[in-house]
Amino acid sequence: MSDDIPGAAELPDYAERVLDAAERIPPGRVMTYGDIAEWLGEGGPRQVGRVMALYGGPVPWWRVVRADGVPLPGSEQRALRHYRTEGTPLRESTAGIRLDMRRARWAGPDDGRQQPHT
Repeated sequence: MSDDIPGAAELPDYAERVLDAAERIPPGRVMTYGDIAEWLGEGGPRQVGRVMALYGGPVPWWRVVRADGVPLPGSEQRALRHYRTEGTPLRESTAGIRLDMRRARWAGPDDGRQQPHT
């Protein structure tokens, strides 16, 4: 995976694990920043968000989301295109479009590591 990221030789170990988690999220599903931190057993939502902001371009960044289901500010249209292509459950209201977190949230792969709570 790190071969796809410019400057990956300097990629911190934690960042590598966050990006690996993002790559494992299936199309049409999402995990929150906090879910990934909990699943990895270290860091928190802000640390995961920082990794995604700095290094997340080569991975499916739109699958790592805020807990409220609101698309990433500034990237809403790009994210919505991905969500619609992948069939990610969405909710539309007068306030706008957001992810249907109850249906879209993924608990992570069952590979023996800690699982986030849903």
